[in-house]
Amino acid sequence: MTWRELRTRQFWRAILAELLGTLVLVSTVLGASVPGTGEAPGGPLYPAVAVGVVIVALGHCFGEISGAQVNPAVTLSLLATRKMDVLRAFVYITAQCLGATLAAGALFLALPLKPTAEHFINKVPMEVNAAQALGIEVLCTFQMVFTIFSVDEQRRRDSPEPGNLAIGLAHTAGVLLGARFSGACMNPGRALGPAIIIGFWENHWVYWLGPVLGAVLAGVSHEFFFARSASRQKLVACLTCRDIEIVETASMTGSSLSTVTQSAMRAKQANKQENN
Repeated sequence: MTWRELRTRQFWRAILAELLGTLVLVSTVLGASVPGTGEAPGGPLYPAVAVGVVIVALGHCFGEISGAQVNPAVTLSLLATRKMDVLRAFVYITAQCLGATLAAGALFLALPLKPTAEHFINKVPMEVNAAQALGIEVLCTFQMVFTIFSVDEQRRRDSPEPGNLAIGLAHTAGVLLGARFSGACMNPGRALGPAIIIGFWENHWVYWLGPVLGAVLAGVSHEFFFARSASRQKLVACLTCRDIEIVETASMTGSSLSTVTQSAMRAKQANKQENN
């Protein structure tokens, strides 16, 4: 990404999509987590269904604009696998955290009974310690992000599989798996927004470290071990900051690395001449 892209309409459309998408996601999850007046807490089923449905909807709304990442952990996994550059990742995460905070603030203002806002917060249950909750967050986020990378690979092969549905179901499965043990946050922005509004920070680090670690492990394991284009050369290219796309193309087509490199260089030179 170049500084010139910061002035493009497409870039700011993507940033706005991430902000609005995260706002809708977090407000939906928080709204589903709060019991009604006189009602007992509904358990993990309502949030699980809510997050799955809203992720499918957001994928259709913003998938072509920003990728509908709406999760700092997902963005960092893309950064770790060099599918996104540092500047764009930083701006995306800022927009996501802002959207989550706005969502938590709006829901808090709308609550008829303010004490029920405690259901907004991700917190480690008393019968579980922070290390156990961290492990659950890693597991839940790993399966969710691994699904995202698998869907992305299938889309690049023009697969007819309904990818947004698979991603939504992965979110639902994560909540059903981990809600009783850690809250199944899987999204640092979802934890940060309510923490800022309510002012509750106990064990907050679990909901950053766990999702980020799980997401990065999922992205790296898929891209460099399970993907169709996975290869030792691709892993080395990532670690040495070389052009992964060239190595990936060589692996997919079976051509020699030097041949693909020369073709890529000619294509770049042709693009420069056209731009000039």
